[in-house]
Amino acid sequence: MATKKVERRIKIKYRIRKKVNGTSERPRLSVFRSNKQIYAQVINDLTGMTLAAASSLGLEKMPKKEQAFKVGELLAEKAIAAGISAVVFDRNGYLYHGRVKELAEGARKGGLNF
Repeated sequence: MATKKVERRIKIKYRIRKKVNGTSERPRLSVFRSNKQIYAQVINDLTGMTLAAASSLGLEKMPKKEQAFKVGELLAEKAIAAGISAVVFDRNGYLYHGRVKELAEGARKGGLNF
């Protein structure tokens, strides 16, 4: 059974996903945040394919916000290598604050437009 906090995030997530869709021109950059790690992937929703992905699993030990920034830069590098320059940001029900914001800023610094 999910907690009230998780249920609230899932409701917000569905509300966001009604408006945000990834296409081949502008795929969706989706973020997942666990207590210890942060994951991000670029998804084309028309085909259901993940085009690029990055996570903090292989990174060295550092504060979580710095980790998120590095993951954003790494994802931007992989996405640009795959020929993607513009994305739609999907915060996945999380507040645009803290680690989610740092990941987005890292992706912007890496060269993604959204």
